[in-house]
Amino acid sequence: MAFEPQISKINAISLTQTEAAAAFGNEQVYMEKYLENPRHIEFQILADAHGNAIHLGERDCSMQRRHQKMIEEAPAPGLSKTVRKKIGERCAQACRDIGYRGAGTFEFLYENGEFYFIEMNTRLQVEHPVTEWITGIDIVREQLRIAAGEPLRYKQKDVNIQGHAIECRLNAEDPDTFMPSPGLISRYHAPGGQGVRVDSHIYSGYRVPPYYDSMIGKLITYSDSRESAMARMRMALDEIIIDGIKTNIPLHKSLMTDATFQVGGINIHYLENKLGLS
Repeated sequence: MAFEPQISKINAISLTQTEAAAAFGNEQVYMEKYLENPRHIEFQILADAHGNAIHLGERDCSMQRRHQKMIEEAPAPGLSKTVRKKIGERCAQACRDIGYRGAGTFEFLYENGEFYFIEMNTRLQVEHPVTEWITGIDIVREQLRIAAGEPLRYKQKDVNIQGHAIECRLNAEDPDTFMPSPGLISRYHAPGGQGVRVDSHIYSGYRVPPYYDSMIGKLITYSDSRESAMARMRMALDEIIIDGIKTNIPLHKSLMTDATFQVGGINIHYLENKLGLS
């Protein structure tokens, strides 16, 4: 049996301190807990300049590839109202404590019933439509009112979460290799009907440039339950047409029929494991 030298944890810390001191003039180091199979849960907040702050519930953004979100939904499957209230109120209080103003999102990793803070995004996020749909609150409008110095029109008791919403990010990329697919969209047809929303700038004859992010749109569905929202998404994905370039629509179709995803509560490694990319 070949001998493989092992560096003890103490020696590893000492080595890291030496390198840090040499490179940055500061030998301080800190350790983070490693989470094996966490979910990605985030909380939407609104805070004004008058000391008011509320949360609009949470989103589950665990369907990711290389740390890039692909599918988001709200509320998060399996998260209780008690937990939502506890963490949401902490996020709102943090905004009051630091004097934050505007729309924002607190992002967490969630594993074994514990939340681990990642970051706060001090902006409107791509996935905000799912929160708008389950709360009935226009986050863009409220953000503009806050920027104009107006007080929040809502108190926490006014936030009533109902139904379920799912968002699929539509990317101009090969669904198998994930290579970008810029080019001319020869035909575009957007799905419609009750509980279907499309946020996009594309049209028939639009040329997707190769210089930017590959996302060309968002498809969002809403219904009174997660199961019916997913069924509505499957129909919308069948209806949408984007010809002339490759998109990740086929991948979204397969994920909407994935048995594990349908149950809910997947972790952030699920998609990469499923596709053999881990």
